[in-house]
Amino acid sequence: MLALNDTRYMPAVFLLTGLEGHEDIHIWIAIPLCLIYAILIIGNTGILFIIKTDSSLHEPMYIFLSMLAVTDLGLAMTTMPTILGVFLFNSREISFDACFAQVFFVHALAYVESSVLLSMAFDRFTAIHDPLRYASILTLPRIAKMGLVCVIRGVALQFPFPFLLKRFQYWRANVVSHSYCMHNDVMKLAYADITVNNIYGFFIILSTVGLDSFLIFVSYVMILKTVLSVASHGERIKALNTCVSHLCAVLLFYVPMVSQAVLRRFGNSSTHWLQIFFGYIYVLVPPLMNPIVYSVKSKQLRVRIIRVFIN
Repeated sequence: MLALNDTRYMPAVFLLTGLEGHEDIHIWIAIPLCLIYAILIIGNTGILFIIKTDSSLHEPMYIFLSMLAVTDLGLAMTTMPTILGVFLFNSREISFDACFAQVFFVHALAYVESSVLLSMAFDRFTAIHDPLRYASILTLPRIAKMGLVCVIRGVALQFPFPFLLKRFQYWRANVVSHSYCMHNDVMKLAYADITVNNIYGFFIILSTVGLDSFLIFVSYVMILKTVLSVASHGERIKALNTCVSHLCAVLLFYVPMVSQAVLRRFGNSSTHWLQIFFGYIYVLVPPLMNPIVYSVKSKQLRVRIIRVFIN
C-alpha cells in the first residue's frame, strides 16, 4: 500500500521529447516537418485518387499500392499531432490513454504495412513467374481477402500491448524519449517486471517483421531464378524493372525499423541520437518517399499524374 500511495509513482501524464537540450531550434525543425507532412498527405491521397478514378489502374499491383498508401497515411496521421505539437507549440504532455492508443496504432499500422509489402512481393512473383495466370490468381475478391488478413493480423497481434502497459505503475520520471509513444519507450518507464512485455514484443517482431522479410527475400530469390531462365536480356531487364519500386519500398520500411531495433538492443548512451534519428525516419520517410518512388518508376502512374496537372 505504501508503494501504491507513494508520490513517486503513477504520474497523470507522460512527457514527450523533441530534441532534448535544443528546444530553442524546435520551431525551425517544425517548418520542414510541416512540409514533409504536407507532401506525404498530398502524395498518398493523390495516388489514391488517381488509382480510384482511372479504371485502367484497377490492377493488382496498383490495388496493393493503394493499400500501402492508406497504411502510410494512417501512420502519418497517428504521429502528426504529437510530433507537431512538441515542435510547434512545446505541447509535451500526453495522457496515459492517449499514449497507449498511439502505441497501438503506430505498431499495428507498421505490422499491417509489413504484411502489405509481403503481399506486394507475392504480386511481383506471380506477375513474373506465371504472367498468363496472373489475372486469374490475383482476382479482386482474393486481393480484398489478402488486405483484410493484413489488417486483422496487425490489429490482433498489437491488441494486447495497451493492456500490458496499462497494468503497470510508472515512475514520476515519466519522460518518453521521442515526440510520439512507442511500446519500448513507455515500457521502460514502468516500475514493474516487464519480462512478459519483452517476450511478447520479441515474439511479435519475429512473427511479423522477421517472417515477412524472410518471405520477401525468398520471393525475390524465386523471381531472380525465373528471370535468369529467360533467354532475352531485354526481357530480363524489363521484368526486374517492375520490381524496383517495391524493392525501394521494402528498404525504406525495413532498414530504419531494423536499425532502430538493433540500436535500442545493443546501443549505449553514445547512440541515443541515432536512435532518435531512426525513430523519425521510421515514421516519416516511408510515407513520404513511397508515392514519389512509385510515381517516378511506374510509367502508367506517371503519365496519369502529368495528365492531371496538364488538364
